[in-house]
Amino acid sequence: MSISFELAASIRKDLGKSATRRLRRQEMVPAVIYGAGKEPVSITLGHNQLLHSTENEAFFSHILSIDVDGKKEKVIIKALQRHPAKSILMHADFLRVSMKEKLKVHVPLHFIGAEEAPGAKQGGVVTHDLVDIEIQCLPGDLPEYIEVDVSALEIGDSLHLSDIKLPKGMEIVALAQGADHDLQVVAIQANRAALADTDEGEAAEEKSEDEESGE
Repeated sequence: MSISFELAASIRKDLGKSATRRLRRQEMVPAVIYGAGKEPVSITLGHNQLLHSTENEAFFSHILSIDVDGKKEKVIIKALQRHPAKSILMHADFLRVSMKEKLKVHVPLHFIGAEEAPGAKQGGVVTHDLVDIEIQCLPGDLPEYIEVDVSALEIGDSLHLSDIKLPKGMEIVALAQGADHDLQVVAIQANRAALADTDEGEAAEEKSEDEESGE
């Protein structure tokens, strides 16, 4: 993981709804750090620093470092509440990380090879059913993203979770739940517009043949 994220935070002592509203007016975000057998800690972070960090997709699949009044915690983000209509972060949940214990994290998928895919060259459309997957691994093995190569797909072909090649030490959480959870990830489908044009062309050709035979 070449990218690192460090956040500065302070212990939050003043709790309650009125205190939360006051924090947000001061451009602060209430949050909590929990897990690893320790007591949860309520904290506050600067809104702009957190918002800026979330603009990078890697933020959601990286181990983060939060400096809480001089004490650093290694965490991953587990939940982020946003305002439904404004670019405002309302609350964040962070889970403590033990480097010796496996964790479950959603990691973004990066699709490669679309331009080389035979199906795409034939006018097919690449459709993405999933944009991230949940994996389980040790924190030190956590990838920034996972590549999915679609360069060999023909029209009508698809890739499922079981087709994704992962480095050693990682596993896809859904697959551990059985074959019914082997979801489709990406496919190349025939272009509907092209199919419609073909159908119209065939219909016109058949009509012309019928008219000629009726003369």
